[in-house]
Amino acid sequence: MGESSIEVRKLDHIRICLEKDVEFKQKTTWFEFVELIHIAAPELDYVDIDTSTEFLSRKFSAPILIEGMTGGAKGTEIINRNLAIAASELNIPIELGSQRAALEKPELAESFRVVRDVAPDVFLIANIGGVQLIKGGIRLAEEVVKMVDANALAVHLNPLHEVVQPYGTTSFKGVLEAIKSVAEGLPIPIIVKEVGYGICAELSRRLEEIGVAVIDVGGAGGTNWALIERIRALEKGFFEHAAIGKTFLEWGIPTAAATIEAHASTKIPIIASGGIRNGLDVAKAIAIGASMAGIARPLLQHAVVGPDKVVTFLKQMVSELKTAMFLTGCRDVGSLKKAKVAITGRLLEWVKQRGIQHPKVRL
Repeated sequence: MGESSIEVRKLDHIRICLEKDVEFKQKTTWFEFVELIHIAAPELDYVDIDTSTEFLSRKFSAPILIEGMTGGAKGTEIINRNLAIAASELNIPIELGSQRAALEKPELAESFRVVRDVAPDVFLIANIGGVQLIKGGIRLAEEVVKMVDANALAVHLNPLHEVVQPYGTTSFKGVLEAIKSVAEGLPIPIIVKEVGYGICAELSRRLEEIGVAVIDVGGAGGTNWALIERIRALEKGFFEHAAIGKTFLEWGIPTAAATIEAHASTKIPIIASGGIRNGLDVAKAIAIGASMAGIARPLLQHAVVGPDKVVTFLKQMVSELKTAMFLTGCRDVGSLKKAKVAITGRLLEWVKQRGIQHPKVRL
């Protein structure tokens, strides 16, 4: 396999994510500037708290989504298998990593299909890049959906990632029109997501206008793909790419800010992802407007061990979410969406500077 092959790149990504500290070093998610209001007398029995929620016409046990991580390289089927088993056991949705590799090498499709094989009833989200849709259009979208019998399709946007990545695809011209065509032509919901740098209010509105069903903000503060690709570029001698990665290491809209922007500017469901690390983060995300919270890299670290590790981690996260709901007097997720919050610090200043009108923010 050549250095530019997608399969090599995917294996590099997994190795670097598991071996290196690839989180943002300075920028955070800004969830520390979202304070849930403690209720000392919640008038609830902890055991009665219900974390279930409805999303895309399906009921799930909690507002948590397993974000797309991998597939498309030999060995990655084990990771996707373990994630799928956990998603099925806990009744939460799961998204695949980009399926582009399997389009170019059909023998790699099994690394994605394994999810449907081991979890036939799981809510499965296919995944392809927006730049691939520019040329491939509806036919390509149909192919990735059919490959895994998907319930929804995620289209990822990753301009910074592509610029820093050696051999990246950097022409995004026509990407919104391509997404519009797919949204109009596919019978399943389209989710548009960033990979870690956020989606702003202006783009959120445009995505809703062209028929996108869900926005996954993929904000800054968690896993940093500019850093991952900088590490790869240094390893392979692409020093110009590595230099760009260094300059843009702190780029992006923090996840809490992106969630507020998307929720305030649209009426469609929002997924908050990017640095979600515990159930308290999930609770804060729901309280400021998200319908679901997505998590990736922490699960990867457990999925390489086995499905039981993934299940244990996610159950802990649900317990933490339940505790946050108990302490804010919220019996169910609907109540959590209405919970009082205090927005402070840099997040409050961001909202003021951007002129965002959000029901939870007093300007």
